[in-house]
Amino acid sequence: MSQITEGTLLGGKVTYRQFASGHRSGFEPVLLAASVNAKPGELVLEAGSGAGAALLCLGHRVPGLSGTGIEIDPTLVTLANENFKINGLNGMASLQGDAARPPFGAIFQHAIANPPWFNPASTKSPDEQRALAHHSQPGLLAAWINGLTNCLHPRGRIYLILPAASVSDAIIGLKTHKYGAITLFPLWPRAGQAAGQIILTARRGSRAADQCLPGLILHDENGITTAANAILRDGTAISMD
Repeated sequence: MSQITEGTLLGGKVTYRQFASGHRSGFEPVLLAASVNAKPGELVLEAGSGAGAALLCLGHRVPGLSGTGIEIDPTLVTLANENFKINGLNGMASLQGDAARPPFGAIFQHAIANPPWFNPASTKSPDEQRALAHHSQPGLLAAWINGLTNCLHPRGRIYLILPAASVSDAIIGLKTHKYGAITLFPLWPRAGQAAGQIILTARRGSRAADQCLPGLILHDENGITTAANAILRDGTAISMD
């Protein structure tokens, strides 16, 4: 059994347990959760939910929200469900399954994902869990978009956090499924540097124009910026409109 480490998210507001080896959560699930414009009583589906970091942060910010994670690794499914229980999030659950083929109909108002994005031709980590979480496969992003779309309401929204190099593939996949109002939110490592990652959201069936927002600068000479800390530590939402 892999060793489990005890930690927190959102500046200590959320208890978070994860495996000491394998994939370790960074800031991505916290930022992804902050971008979701969900209301109490709505349903959220996450593909590749891991130990539940994104759903934990989202459930803390939006009490009364119901969330379901689909995760292929059964050990992470068990750990995520333990994390939900520890934090009193009875409306959250993780299920084992393939993110490209979630076993649901079109019942969710929101679908979120932080897909694996490492080049499949690059050297994989010898740690099997880390390699599974990080390395993409040809067609994986399109398959995840298709799977999540099948579970979304006709006017539901999808939210993805991606490396900048994957944005064009994501837009092609979204346009194939008749999404509109595609909105890009760049994450700048520092002022004046190229954005390494992008939060992207889109709405099914929308005819609204696409847009690129100013985004968020993550670091300055003092460390994490005040704006980034407001999200990562205080749980402030990101406006994607």
